[in-house]
Amino acid sequence: MVSGLVVFSSFYRMALSPLESAQLICSDSKHVKISQEGVESLSKTLVDKMKANRHYIHFKGWKTHPLNPKLADDSAIDWIFLVDALNFSFWTPEGQEKYMVKYEEKQHTGYWSLCAAVNRALDEGIPITSADYCKNMSLEQAKHVFRSDSDTQMPLLEERVRVMREVGGILIEKFDGKFADCVRRADGDAQKLLQIVVDNFPCFQDEGVFEGKRVSFYKRAQILVADVWACFEGQGDGKFEGIDSITMFADYRIPQALVYFNVMSYDEELSALLKAEHMFSSGELMEMEIRAASIWSVELLTQRMNELIKSDAELQGVHINAILLDHFLWDYRRAHDAEVRHIPYHKIRCVYY
Repeated sequence: MVSGLVVFSSFYRMALSPLESAQLICSDSKHVKISQEGVESLSKTLVDKMKANRHYIHFKGWKTHPLNPKLADDSAIDWIFLVDALNFSFWTPEGQEKYMVKYEEKQHTGYWSLCAAVNRALDEGIPITSADYCKNMSLEQAKHVFRSDSDTQMPLLEERVRVMREVGGILIEKFDGKFADCVRRADGDAQKLLQIVVDNFPCFQDEGVFEGKRVSFYKRAQILVADVWACFEGQGDGKFEGIDSITMFADYRIPQALVYFNVMSYDEELSALLKAEHMFSSGELMEMEIRAASIWSVELLTQRMNELIKSDAELQGVHINAILLDHFLWDYRRAHDAEVRHIPYHKIRCVYY
């Protein structure tokens, strides 16, 4: 079901914005439903948690992760851009050992294995965040940089090389070799930065067609904007007007958490496919319904949480947006894997998420 939230006008390459796309798809979703009761229950639970700890959901947690940059500067922006350009497809088939990277005596899997591999390369003197290095990346270099400490290699390695060459070349050709140039051209406007990214970098153009209309999800492009914001804690180069217009980042893991919290549910047909580990394609109807419902669910949660926060004197000055809620849900799923893992997630191999 879809409530009457205000959506933002689109200027994305003739595609509806992610929020508009989610609203359209959810209004006619056949296989995925959103529970208002689930939204209400989780909203109240999370607000109660925030009353006990105002920083229970907060962007300051971004810098505390040991793999993220600690200084907010151009080097951090380069790091963020590379990592988010490559932030796709880390899932491992059932029964297979995970891709794993050991860094500073700790083993990392999933997205964090990518971050660990990038940091390891930098420690080895490899200028992997340089646009020139990316433009000229070879498959053999990639095999070394992204080598695994398990018997499973990084998925879609050739695609990652293609992406690195693409973004490196575009940065050199259009942006003086630095993503910081893109950030500054946006003039502190989150939507303008998002537009710059999706207009200029094909690998970030995460779109599809629904009922004859071009829709968008822009998972990696939006997380790129959000990571710059979080790294700079909303100041300096990370101070963006319109940051609350960025939606959650529609992937394959957040839906798993939303189903766990009874915010989303699947019909029998989709449930059977998920349990059978069906391999979905990007732009397939059910795949788009799952991603759209994730975006709309988090918008509903964000709206309701802010209503509850506003009416509570203990939480004056606190504000939630979709970025913060996405971070919470993604971290919760990883931290409570034993509880959540029985819920199947959709399998897909693509560069978009």
